[in-house]
Amino acid sequence: MKVSVVIPVHNEQDCIKKTAEALIHELALNGVPYEIIIVNDNSTDNTPSVLNEIVMLHNEVKVVCAQPPKGFGRAIQRGLESVNADIVVIYMGDGSDDPKDVVRYYQKILEGYDCVFGSRFMKGSKTTGYPQLKLMLNRLGNTFIQTLFLIDYNDVSNAFKAYRIEVIRAMQPLVSQYFNITVEMPLKAIISGFSYAVIPITWNGRGSGVSKYHIRELSRKYFFSILYVWLEKILLKEEIRKMRSSPPI
Repeated sequence: MKVSVVIPVHNEQDCIKKTAEALIHELALNGVPYEIIIVNDNSTDNTPSVLNEIVMLHNEVKVVCAQPPKGFGRAIQRGLESVNADIVVIYMGDGSDDPKDVVRYYQKILEGYDCVFGSRFMKGSKTTGYPQLKLMLNRLGNTFIQTLFLIDYNDVSNAFKAYRIEVIRAMQPLVSQYFNITVEMPLKAIISGFSYAVIPITWNGRGSGVSKYHIRELSRKYFFSILYVWLEKILLKEEIRKMRSSPPI
């Protein structure tokens, strides 16, 4: 099974080459068939030139461009349109995710799971450089999600996750245009009844560049996506059940 790693980037000229090459090294080392799709999300720095360098050096890397206006969710959706693999991993371009965990995700999917979700807040995980205010809001938000959806998983809002391509198709249409897509995707997979494994992962704060995450601006968008999927679960329960019980075409 081939894995497609989708990496949205906006103004990551200092991070993306190191991030991509560390990922390439780890996947090749472990014999994982792969492609890497880097989505240039309307970067205004030297990111496009750096991406051209990466593509020249690595045949397995493809660069696509998201149309303006910029938006993390729009960039992910643009990347998903270009996927040609059995498994999709959403991966951050700032180097915060550990490439070793991509291999662990892949291995878990091979065990038969439809999705693999990492947690930065469970036994065995390692998280460094996480801002205190962001951490507090993260924990409150994830507790709210757990309560609303009656699930044990405690890191829904983290983007770094793996899905079989069938799950990606089933969760369409995706409506979130910003970072709130990070909750829409796993919650849609969960309410649709797809199986998932949760494993501890490693997360490190960025070493360079500027975070694109703005707490005040995104809080309402996260709340919208959470309630949107919850209403979908309540109002479309029968349709979701029929979809999951229907044989694949």
